[in-house]
Amino acid sequence: MDDFLKEALEIVKAQASVRTMTEDEMLSMVRTIANGIQNMGGQRCEEEEGEISADPKKAVKEKSIQCLECGKAFKILTKKHLGTHNLTPDEYRAKYGYPKKAALVCKSLQRERRKKMKDMKLWEKRTGRKK
Repeated sequence: MDDFLKEALEIVKAQASVRTMTEDEMLSMVRTIANGIQNMGGQRCEEEEGEISADPKKAVKEKSIQCLECGKAFKILTKKHLGTHNLTPDEYRAKYGYPKKAALVCKSLQRERRKKMKDMKLWEKRTGRKK
């Protein structure tokens, strides 16, 4: 195992000890840190940039959504994060072929939000007020 990979594992291990992280977040962080350490040494990345640009359909997972620009995993791709790549959410959707109204969130969170909205039954409350 290369030294830069060992160092990255130690850093991620320290992060995981102070906050809850998913497996995807840990793997993504190890890759990112290992590549950063390797690049700082003036060596070429083993992982090609093409690997980060994964299939947009596979980027949305059950517990995370992968940013196709940097490869990091999140529960929600926020406007603030996309701004670090000089993209708006609409530009990101267009660039990677997502529908215009698609939520940039993981599947479990999307399901949870949908269930909450159904439980609230706002459409019944609105029609009830007009009577």
